[in-house]
Amino acid sequence: MKGIQMVDTKSQYLKIKAEVDAAIFSVLDSAVYIGGKTVQQFSESLNEYVGSKHTITCANGTDALQIAMMALGLEPGDEVITPSFTYIATTEVVALLRLKPVFVDVNPITFCIDPEAVRKAITPKTKAIVPVHLYGYAAPMEEIMAIAEEHNLYVIEDNAQAIGCDYTFSNGVTKKTGSIGHIGCTSFYPSKNLGAYGDGGAIFTNDTALAERLKMIANHGQKVRYLHEMVGCNSRLDAIQAAILNIKLKHLDAYNQARQEAAAYYNNAFANIEWITTPFIDSYSTHVFHQYTLVLNGVNRDELAAHLTEKGIPNMVYYPVPGHKQKMFEGLYIDETNLTNTNWLTERVISLPIHTELEIEQLEYITSAIINYKK
Repeated sequence: MKGIQMVDTKSQYLKIKAEVDAAIFSVLDSAVYIGGKTVQQFSESLNEYVGSKHTITCANGTDALQIAMMALGLEPGDEVITPSFTYIATTEVVALLRLKPVFVDVNPITFCIDPEAVRKAITPKTKAIVPVHLYGYAAPMEEIMAIAEEHNLYVIEDNAQAIGCDYTFSNGVTKKTGSIGHIGCTSFYPSKNLGAYGDGGAIFTNDTALAERLKMIANHGQKVRYLHEMVGCNSRLDAIQAAILNIKLKHLDAYNQARQEAAAYYNNAFANIEWITTPFIDSYSTHVFHQYTLVLNGVNRDELAAHLTEKGIPNMVYYPVPGHKQKMFEGLYIDETNLTNTNWLTERVISLPIHTELEIEQLEYITSAIINYKK
């Protein structure tokens, strides 16, 4: 059995090496490294895949979130509701723009933002909600959008972990995550389901006027060169990464299916283990398993993690310290009685290897090591 990795980007690359190498050399031959035809082609392909009206590529997923908030005209002191149980980038950009993050709890089963917690957190200063499709599973977007409409709020989807996820509304309409809110943001960090061989990100919207603002902000606030109409930034996806992503996008559904098959193996293996809760899946959302995350019941997580590491099985905790407990936010008043699920999960979650290259022998080894842990 070959060594197990948390994410095996090299083996994935080797399977598409000829396609990727040809795409990279095509960019090198063109000598157009920033913008140009290759970036435009990827933007159009991704736009069609996600089903949004407009796609704007940028340098990374964090920039995507920042540009989104800038484009909405949010001002210092405006409140942005977001889960605390997420990667820090989601809330870091809120603070960077001198907005006020309002941390709310998550559903302990789905790991995603709790609509009722959102309702309770709304004040006259609230301007936006940032639901996170955590670990590859969709937040309850139908309820979130209804709350936003009721209170005239913006919704920015953090879709960094769920590219390719399908969300089905109660009327039967299905949309890709990232295309539902006023703006959707994603990341192409190498370990993502659609990962570059460097960094990158994208922003989605169905609002043409908003798309124009997003493009301008990502390009120094200019529509016409040297005429800067607003404060912007310099955030762009380079052509080589766009070429790589355009190849990988063609394989994305197959990649997500491979992750789902590995997750199904895990689910079946752990079905009767009382101290393990496997990831929740309901009919309203598919799961693309950016992470495969268990909730442990009555087991010391650190000791299990050490046991797995000793056996050569990578594992991670996403995320051991939630946003509301980070030092950067220590000046905020935070009522932790409203974040009980978040605090409970941070002590109990553990993620196992999940990627497109997992082999049956590896899955057997991983599951056996866990099942036999308490025997």
